[in-house]
Amino acid sequence: MSQIASQVHNKFKIFAGELTADKNLGALADEIAAFASENKIAAKSIGVEYLESAKRLIITLGYRDDEEAYPITLHSVSLGSIDATGNDFSALEAAMAAASQQLHNIICHELYVTDDHEFLMVFMTHEA
Repeated sequence: MSQIASQVHNKFKIFAGELTADKNLGALADEIAAFASENKIAAKSIGVEYLESAKRLIITLGYRDDEEAYPITLHSVSLGSIDATGNDFSALEAAMAAASQQLHNIICHELYVTDDHEFLMVFMTHEA
């Protein structure tokens, strides 16, 4: 199987929860990791949406169940309040790169913005 073929997936699970006071994923990250472990799936992608009105985070997990499972962890990293109103995203790109240096074995990532304009990254990592 080519590398891209192993990334292709068509199964999804949806999780929802509130952020902790410090805007961490808290129990939601544990719930997603437990789902992957208990169901012996190979996690491939995440999608993240912050619902400002409900102050809830929706995370979709894309996966395969026809290959060997592996442990995952989700991490939330604040990038701070960054002006993204123009076309110059270099500050945001630099913050994303700096955040990625804190982690190993990143499978995928997703960016979301809270109602107070704080940018956060969710990284899904392989816990090798």
